[in-house]
Amino acid sequence: MFDFLGVVVHTHASTGERRPGAAHGHEQADDHGHGPSEASTGSAARRWWVLAALCLAQFMVILDVTVVNVALPVMGRELGLGRAASTWVVTAYTLCFGGLMLLGGRMADVYGRRNVFVVGLVVFTAASLGSGLADGPEALITARALQGVGAAMLSPAALSILTTTFHGPERNKALGVWAALGGAGAAVGVLLGGVFTDGPGWEWAFFVNVPVGVALAVAVPVLVDGGSGRGGGRIDVPGALAATGAVGALIYALVRAGDDGWGDGLTLAAFGAGAAAAALFVVIERRAAEPLVRLPEQGRRAVLSGNAVMLAASGLLLSFFFLASQYMQRTLGLDALHTGLVFLPVAVAIGLGSHLGMHVVARHGGRPAAVTGFVLAGGGALWLSRLPQGGSAWAHVLPGFVLAGVGLGAAFVAATTTALAYVGPHDAGAASGLVNTGHELGGTLGIAVMSSIAASSLDAVGAARMSADGIGTAFTAAAVAAGVVAIGAAVLLPGGLPPETDRPMFAH
Repeated sequence: MFDFLGVVVHTHASTGERRPGAAHGHEQADDHGHGPSEASTGSAARRWWVLAALCLAQFMVILDVTVVNVALPVMGRELGLGRAASTWVVTAYTLCFGGLMLLGGRMADVYGRRNVFVVGLVVFTAASLGSGLADGPEALITARALQGVGAAMLSPAALSILTTTFHGPERNKALGVWAALGGAGAAVGVLLGGVFTDGPGWEWAFFVNVPVGVALAVAVPVLVDGGSGRGGGRIDVPGALAATGAVGALIYALVRAGDDGWGDGLTLAAFGAGAAAAALFVVIERRAAEPLVRLPEQGRRAVLSGNAVMLAASGLLLSFFFLASQYMQRTLGLDALHTGLVFLPVAVAIGLGSHLGMHVVARHGGRPAAVTGFVLAGGGALWLSRLPQGGSAWAHVLPGFVLAGVGLGAAFVAATTTALAYVGPHDAGAASGLVNTGHELGGTLGIAVMSSIAASSLDAVGAARMSADGIGTAFTAAAVAAGVVAIGAAVLLPGGLPPETDRPMFAH
């Protein structure tokens, strides 16, 4: 399991074997009953070529979470994106990615890892081309949603292929490379967003995926054995659609509330539809023969509280990127490249926070790491709540964002450790998939909430300079939220160290 910068990998300390993989929820090479894949028994050189292809695909997926934040103000001006449309350009991707990831992992189990990987890659690549060619808000948002659908198939299938291709010490090395490149994707995304936007155009943030996707679609079938999947398994499509629909309705309600008020009829109807879809999801999961989510009684508190921490940490972090990018470009007048450069130290700070959080968790457990992390995030948000109408990104934005980044990096570690360390091997896959889903959906909800709170600033599409008032209000709300989560973490997260046999290993 990986945090935002991809530095957390859970293993069984007693054996060195990785716990069941991200979203698919099955173990090792024999999870289909067919023994190791062809790639796993081939030459070492071939296995490392497989790793290179998988990591490159994951790099694209992670990069597209952050690359848009920097390019968004320019995209908004050229395509006439209002506040609601700008919000959906970001959230359509993370909503479909996170909401369908459990389904994508299950499909990889049933239909074969390589098959689902290639289909997801084709969908992602075609949608990237469509995003770059989009000439209006509707086309861009639709293409971004399809990118998320492709990523939800591609990412869990890729990790499943990796864990069945490598074994023993080689697997730990492979997971370390995977984790490092995952972190690089998040950091490089903010820089590339600026490079492409100020260079050939924001469209190239999407076009760059096309030749890479085509090359991988040709290479992966040659490198990776197809396998047959388990066949005959059931896919909980109704559950996945209900979960995604619930979050989508909630996001629509939040975005609409910023435009038409919380008492608007359609706003209230959307909230009601979201609640109904969430209730339907619970009913479906209880009755499904093979549900997407099966929480064990033992460890239920840990899984739920760990996911709550992940949801909050991801929501705060991605909304900070969204708001800060809007402020620096539309209020301070920075170009996209300068904005991306300001964000690079933040990515380093998140990695530092993850490293420090690892040591705190190892010595004192997840609770103090989470509480301290959210306290630091709240302090950073308070700093950012005082952003002036005219100022310096390096002096007024960076210090608070770096402080928040260190804190949230530690919170991600606490979330993954808590959610995964207290469940048995047969439930670890579902728990891991939930944390992945919580990460993506947390960012989606966070941006939607903060966008609504900052509506007074973000709605001024044609203004020469955007007012900082709404942005400051949103960061104040983020500080309050961080404080509330810190208190909740102190009460709800299990105390003490995680179980010795499930102590986390961190790959850098």
